[in-house]
Formats: sequence, structure tokens, C-alpha cells
Amino acid sequence: MGNSCEGFFGPQKNTNVRVSLPAVCFVWQIAMIILFGVFIRYDEESDAHWAEHKKSHNISSDIENDFYFRYPSFQDVHVMIFVGFGFLMTFLKRYSFGGVGFNFLIASFGLQWALLMQGWFHSLDPVTGKIYIGVENIINADFCCAGCLIAYGALLGKVSPVQLMVVTLFGITLFAVEENIILYLLHCRDSGGSMVIHAFGGYYGLAISWVLYRPNLHLSKRLSGSVYHSDVFAMIGTLFLWMFWPSFNSAISDHGDGQHRAAINTYLALAASVLTTVALSSMSQKRGKLDMVHIQNATLAGGVAMGTAAEFMITPYGSLIVGFCCGIISTFGYLFITPFLENSLKLQDTCGIHNLHAMPGMLGGFVGAIVAAAATESVYSKEGLINTFDFEGKFAGRSVGTQGGYQAAGTCVAIAFGLVGGAIVGFILKFPIWGDPSDDNCYDDEAYWEVPEDEETIPPVLEYNNHMIHKHQDIAESNFSVEQS
Repeated sequence: MGNSCEGFFGPQKNTNVRVSLPAVCFVWQIAMIILFGVFIRYDEESDAHWAEHKKSHNISSDIENDFYFRYPSFQDVHVMIFVGFGFLMTFLKRYSFGGVGFNFLIASFGLQWALLMQGWFHSLDPVTGKIYIGVENIINADFCCAGCLIAYGALLGKVSPVQLMVVTLFGITLFAVEENIILYLLHCRDSGGSMVIHAFGGYYGLAISWVLYRPNLHLSKRLSGSVYHSDVFAMIGTLFLWMFWPSFNSAISDHGDGQHRAAINTYLALAASVLTTVALSSMSQKRGKLDMVHIQNATLAGGVAMGTAAEFMITPYGSLIVGFCCGIISTFGYLFITPFLENSLKLQDTCGIHNLHAMPGMLGGFVGAIVAAAATESVYSKEGLINTFDFEGKFAGRSVGTQGGYQAAGTCVAIAFGLVGGAIVGFILKFPIWGDPSDDNCYDDEAYWEVPEDEETIPPVLEYNNHMIHKHQDIAESNFSVEQS
């Protein structure tokens, strides 16, 4: 599809977005203000009537307000969205402004649209027609943004900020729909979002990138790698994500044992991912040197894959097994699958989101299905099964085997929404109105940012690191020795 439409749409060379970007930002922000004015209100725990609510519900202390339980997790998730994802995308030698700056733009618009979209599905009061929001709603809005930021990783350096706003508008909308199907209609459990966030966001971004395939992207190859300081900045993002991922997976888990277990399981899976990533990265090089691409990304794969099963009784050693396997699979993806996708399927994935999000998210969804289907009353207790899988109301008679089947179906729904939705959005983005860069002008901040003068020329650097293309060639090692001297 990417090649077949090239002649009609043509390459984009004019990156002047002086009219289109302000128009989109102003109009859409004004629309948010109007929609918030019509629909959004404080919920009972954030409204000034809280004092009356306490009396009517026999609540003795303000500490029972959900804010004090959820806000620490919200802080961690918020840091992941704006600092973790943002700095993880600063690895390109000349696209750090775009990496962290456009991440900021996507998330700031996305969280507003997410509060509305998720509110219309989940929090709309049929009597008043209002959406009542509290701390859990803003956590879920951040989760919604994460799906779009994951998709951005595949498009990094190749699209305009206007296109990114369109990606976010449709991405949030698709996310809200697939989340409603998976979590409410199919009644799947996915506290950390392996399915609804990572699998969806990963395949959404990959599908868009496939449609927007650039046959002459090699013209920007000189800018597609990293330098020493850009990789250090990207590692800051990795460490923030790695440290706070237990909060991400447990932020909206059930009070008590569910949240406690989710944090422990994620903590252990992440630790195992680091060791296996380092091991495989070292094994892949003749001299055993580590590749920073693997360390920045594959070390996080255990947290992604643990998202669905985080609340389940997967056991501590089970968490280590998940992290162990995903560290290997993700690193293997950077070594072999990313080059295959680009060379054979014409899919250009700048950040390798297939290896960090799409594939581990899919695997995490199926791991959750297996663990759910294998649940027993002796392991969970009768009440534990009901609490963990919410076997209440119309789902009270559902068996664990049936739950496992629905968990697997939910994973397929997330992938389908990502692929189909991404293909449609990619086709929209091919129209010549968005100000996207030409093939020889990608990965360069100068296209959309005022760059300081001392950075406008690019000195010759050793392109030792590339997130897109596998380094098939070996770097010749010096044979110089003391005897030769």
C-alpha cells in the first residue's frame, strides 16, 4: 500500500506548518474547552460536596478519599508518560527536540481527548448527561496516551507535528473503543495493559508506518543513528520507565492484594529482563560488546509482558520466567526481526516498537490467558477467584477456562484494532496537506524546530548505533600489539 500510492500522493518537501499546526492546536484546544464545559464535572470525591458525602456515607476520615490511595501511582505513571517515553526517544543524533517535544504535545492533547472518550464510554451519567472524573480517570487517560506514544515510536523522525496530532486524535478514539470491548464486553482483566495499551499501540504504529513506507529513506541514513550523548539521554528514559513500571501495572489494580501482587510480579519480571538482555546482546557480538539499543529497550520487555497477568497468581518464579523469555525475545527482535520487517515487508520501525511493545504485549496477553485458564480454587480461594477475575453479576457463572478463552480473544481484538485502524489512519496521513518531511530531510530537528546555531552543522561522527537497520558488517578489530610496536 505504501508503494502503490506513492505516485498519486507524491513526496512531501514543504515542512512549513506555520498555518496548519497553530490552526490544529488552537481549534482542537478550543473544542476541548467547549466539550469539557458541556460534559466534564468533578466526581463526588473531588467535589466541594465531599464533606456532605462523608456524612451521608459514614466516612470518618479524609484519608478514605481515593485520591490518597491512587495519587502516588498516578505520579509514577505521569512521570513515565512525559519523562520516560519522552527521553527514550532522544537517541537520534539530531532529533532530540522532536523526540521529547512532540511526545509532550501528543500526551498533552491526548489526555484531554482521552478523558472525554473514556468518559463517554465508562463514566457518563445517564440521568445528568455528565462525565464525573476523579484520580482514577486521570490515570486511565495517561494509559490512553501511552498507546499513541508507543505508535509515535515507529514514526519518529518521519512525520510532521500535524500528522502526530491526527495520529493521536484517531488513536485515542480507537483505544477507547477497543478498551470498552476488551474490558467491559469481553470482561478481560488487563490491569497493566499488555493487550489494550501495548499490543494495540504497537500494531497501530506499525500499520501506519507500513502505509507511509518511504522507499528512499536511505537518503537520511546519515541521521538515523545515535551518538554518545544522545544514547545517554535515551538511557535516562529507560531508567525512569524501568523504575516506575511496577506502578504502571498496578496503578488501577484492586485495592489490597491485587495491587500488591501486581507490583511484585512486575518488579521481578523487569529484573529478569535485564540479565537476559545483557546476555543475548553480548552473545550477538564477536567481541562480546553490548549494544545500547538492546539495553535501552529489551530490558523493559518483562514489564510490558507482565501487564495482563500482573494481578494473577503467576507466582514469583513465574514472573521471572516471563521476564527471562521476553528479554531474549525482544533482543532477538532487534537483531533479526526488525531488519526482516524493513527488507521484506517494507516496514520502517524507527524505535523498534515491534520488539518492545507489539510482540511482548501480544505475548503478555496470551500469558494472561494461560494463567487465567489454569487458575484453581486451591490457589486463589473461592473469594480470591471472584475478586481477581470479577466473577460477579452477569459474569458470576463464568469458569476460569472460559475466562482464559476471552482473555485470548481480547488480545486478538487489540491487534485487529491496531492493524486495521492504523492502516486507515496511515492512508489519511498520505494526503499532501500535512507538511511531512521529504525522504532526505527525516530525523532532523531543523525541519520543525529552531536549532541553536552551534548545532546547525553536523561534524563527522562514527555511526555506531542504529535503531532501524541491523549492523551486518563487523567492525574490524585492531591487530596492533606490543611486539609490532
